[in-house]
Amino acid sequence: MSTPIHTTWRATLATIFKSMDIVIAVAFIFIVVIIIIPIRPLLLDMLLVINITFALIIILVSLFVTEILQLATFPSVLLIATLFRLALNISSTRLILTEARAGGVINAFGEFVVGGNYVVGLVIFVIITLVQFVVITSGAGRIAEVAARFTLDAMPGKQMSIDADFNAGLIDEEEARKRRRNLQKEADFFGAMDGASKFVRGDAVAGVVIVLINILGGLSIGMVQRGMSFEAAARTYTILTVGDGLVAQIPALLVSTAAAMLVTRSTAEKGFGTDFSSQFFNFPKVLAIVSFILLSLALVPALPFFPFFILSAACGFGAFTLLKEEHASRLKKKEEPKDSREELPSPEEDLRSLMKVDLLEIEIGYNLVSLTEKGENGDLLQRITAARRRLSAELGMIIRPIRIRDNLQLSPNTYVLKLKGNEVARGELRPGYMMALNPEEVSAEELGGIPTREPTFNLPAVWISPASREDAELKGCTVVDVTTVLITHLTEIIRSHAFELLGRQEVKEMMGMVKETRPAVVEELIPNLMSIGEIQKILQNLLRESIPLQDLPTILETLADFAVTTKDPDVLTEYVRQSLSRTISACYAEGGKKLQVITLDPALEKRIADSLQQTIHGTYPVLEPETAQHILQGISNLIERLRHKGFSPVVLTSPRIRLPFRRMVERYIRDLAVLSFNEILPQLEVESVGVLKEYEN
Repeated sequence: MSTPIHTTWRATLATIFKSMDIVIAVAFIFIVVIIIIPIRPLLLDMLLVINITFALIIILVSLFVTEILQLATFPSVLLIATLFRLALNISSTRLILTEARAGGVINAFGEFVVGGNYVVGLVIFVIITLVQFVVITSGAGRIAEVAARFTLDAMPGKQMSIDADFNAGLIDEEEARKRRRNLQKEADFFGAMDGASKFVRGDAVAGVVIVLINILGGLSIGMVQRGMSFEAAARTYTILTVGDGLVAQIPALLVSTAAAMLVTRSTAEKGFGTDFSSQFFNFPKVLAIVSFILLSLALVPALPFFPFFILSAACGFGAFTLLKEEHASRLKKKEEPKDSREELPSPEEDLRSLMKVDLLEIEIGYNLVSLTEKGENGDLLQRITAARRRLSAELGMIIRPIRIRDNLQLSPNTYVLKLKGNEVARGELRPGYMMALNPEEVSAEELGGIPTREPTFNLPAVWISPASREDAELKGCTVVDVTTVLITHLTEIIRSHAFELLGRQEVKEMMGMVKETRPAVVEELIPNLMSIGEIQKILQNLLRESIPLQDLPTILETLADFAVTTKDPDVLTEYVRQSLSRTISACYAEGGKKLQVITLDPALEKRIADSLQQTIHGTYPVLEPETAQHILQGISNLIERLRHKGFSPVVLTSPRIRLPFRRMVERYIRDLAVLSFNEILPQLEVESVGVLKEYEN
C-alpha cells in the first residue's frame, strides 16, 4: 500500500524543522560561498525570489505577532537578511560587469518596473534608498535606542511589581519567575535591536556605493573592453544596475519597515534555528497570503514564471499542511478527556516533582473538588489567596502560595493539611451543607441536621441545609459555609506554625523590602554583624510566641545595637521583645489599657532561676520531676479556673526566667503567653488575677 504524498512531505518538513540548526548553519556557509564563487543567472533568479519571499514573510509576521518576544530572534534574522542581500548584490555585480546580464528578475525590474528608462530607474532607486535610510532605518534605530534605555530604567520597578504580586498571592512562583525572565528578554531584545539597526543603515549605504560602482565600472568595461558606444553602454549597464538596486532595496525596505514596526509596538533559550522555525512558520495565514502574492507575480508576463510559481506552490502547501494540523489538533482536544490532554512529564521531570516537597499544601477528597471550580461557584482558591494576604499583613511575613491537590485515597469529604509533606491536621466537610456552631447546646434534632465537631477548635457543631440557616441563627448558632470552615482551620494552622514557614529565602526577601526604605540598618547588620540564618532564628523565636513581625525595622535596629556584644539568639530575642513592648502590650491588653496577669510566687521564681542551665539548645530550668509536674499541673488548673470566670490571662515573670519558664510549659500549654516586666508599657494597667505557687492546688 503506497504512502500518500502529503504524508511523506509532512514527514520531510517535520524532519527539516527538527534539524533547523543544521539547515541555518548550511545556509550561512552557502551565503559565504556565493560571495566568493560566481553563480549562474538562473540560480541568481531563484535566490532573488527567495530574498523577496523572506522579506514578505518577515513584514507580515511582524503584523501578526501580539508580543515582541514572539520574535525574540528578529535582531539575528535582520543580520542574516542583510548579509544575504549583500551577497546577492556582490553576485549580481559580478554578472553585470563580466557578462552584461544578470538573469530574468533583475532584467525585468530594470525593463518592466522602470519602463526601460534608466533615468526614471535611478530616481526611483534614490527615493527608495532615501526613504529607507533617512526615514525608516534612522527612526527605528532611535526608537530601539530609547526603548532599550527606558526598559532598563524601568526594570527595578517592574521587578518590584512582580515581587509585590507574588507576595500578595496574585501569582505563583512559576509565573513570577516567567515574568522576570520575560522582562530580562525584553530589555535584551531592545538592546539588540538598537545594534541591529546599524546593520540596516550600513546596508543602505552599501547599496548606493554598489550602484555607483556598477554604473562607472560598466561604462568603463563596455566602452573599453567591449567596444560599445557611450549611449549603448550607459543604457545596458545602467538599466541592469538600477534593476539590481531595486531588487535588493525593495526587500531591504520591507525588512527595515518590519523592524520599525516591531520596536514601536531577548534572548532565546533554545538554538536559533529551532526558535526561528517555530516563530516564522507558525502562522499558516501568512504563508497563504505570501503564496497568493507570489502566484500573482508569476502571472505577470514580464516576470519569470517558474521561480515565483515554485515558491508560491511551496508556501501554499506549507499553509495547507499547517492549517490541516491545527484543525486535527482542535478535534483531538475536543475528543480527548481533560486529563489525557496534559503533557506527560519526562522521567527526569517526574523524578524532580516527586522529590519536591511543598511548604504547605491541602489534599482534598473528590467530593471537595467542586470547591475549587469556578464553574460550580467554588471560591476556595480566591479565599485562600485572600487569607494569605490577610495573614501576611497580620504576621508581617511572606507566606508562600499554598498548593491544593486532589487525593482519591482520602475519604470523599475529607481534607488534610500538610506542612513540609507531613500531615498536621485534617477535617471533614459536607458540600451543599452549612455548619452551625452551637454555643447554647442546641441539639442536632432541633436543628434538623447532622451532628459533628468543628475541626479547628473541636467545638460541637451541626451540619444543616442552607434553608435552615435563618432558624439556626435565631436559636443563637453561628452559621458558616464549608469553605469558611476550611479557611478558618488553615488560618489557625498557619498562625500556629508560622515559625516553621519562615525560611531563609523568605527572610532574605523581607530584608530586601526593608532595604528599599531603610537601607542603612540592613547594610550595617548584614553581613557584618549577622547572617540571614541568624536573623531567621530570632524571627522564628518571635513567631513561635505569636509576636508579629510588622515592625521589622525596629527588630533589625535592635539586633544591630546588641549583635556587637552577643550572638546568643535567646539573648537577642529578649532584647528585641523589649524593643517591641508597644506591639506586645497591644496584643494582650484589653483595649490596649488593661492587662490581666498571673504572677509567680517569689519563692518559685527564685527556685526556677537557681535551676537554670545552659545547653546547646538554649537555657532550660532543671527541676526535680515531681516539682516540675506540680508546677505544670498548678498552672494548668489556675488557667482553667480563670477562663471559666471569663479571664484570658498571661503569665508575668522577671526577664531572667521568662524564656526558660515558657520553654518548660509550652509542650503542655502551647498557647500560653509568658511576658516579662520589661515587655510591658509603663502606662499599662496591670491586674493580677492569680498567683502560681510551687505546690498549687
